[in-house]
Amino acid sequence: MNSRTSKTTPALELADAHAKGLHSIGEAAKLTGLTAKMIRHYESLGLVTPTDRTYANYRVYQTRDIHLLRFIKSARDLGFSMKQIAILASLWQDSARSSAEVKKLALEHIQEMDERIHSLQQMRKALSDLAGRCHGDERPDCPILDAIACNSCHNTD
Repeated sequence: MNSRTSKTTPALELADAHAKGLHSIGEAAKLTGLTAKMIRHYESLGLVTPTDRTYANYRVYQTRDIHLLRFIKSARDLGFSMKQIAILASLWQDSARSSAEVKKLALEHIQEMDERIHSLQQMRKALSDLAGRCHGDERPDCPILDAIACNSCHNTD
């Protein structure tokens, strides 16, 4: 018996698990909009506590696990990093939390997104300028390739 199956609750048959309101990983995936692979990944990162297992070693999830997986998906949809999601999930599960902590994390994330947006806008402008200078015809000369080659020469540190 490995450490994953040595939980305090005894292993069940899958039908018994369903009768107790537990969900297989496939069902959890459907209920949360995640893939089974992502659910296993979040478990491996420690975002989701390792689940109970059936006798056949199938993962089974409780309602609280489904809620947590939905929470993680929502946070990912907002672009939070795994590290930030771990903090948010911890705060979400802590009824004594301060909303100031959550707001601080959200504002930091907004600042990071603003910086990425600015960077993407700069890249877009540069590429748009290069595309505007490219003739796009049968000639081999191309300012886009020249600029990329020039940048690669400068980044050989």
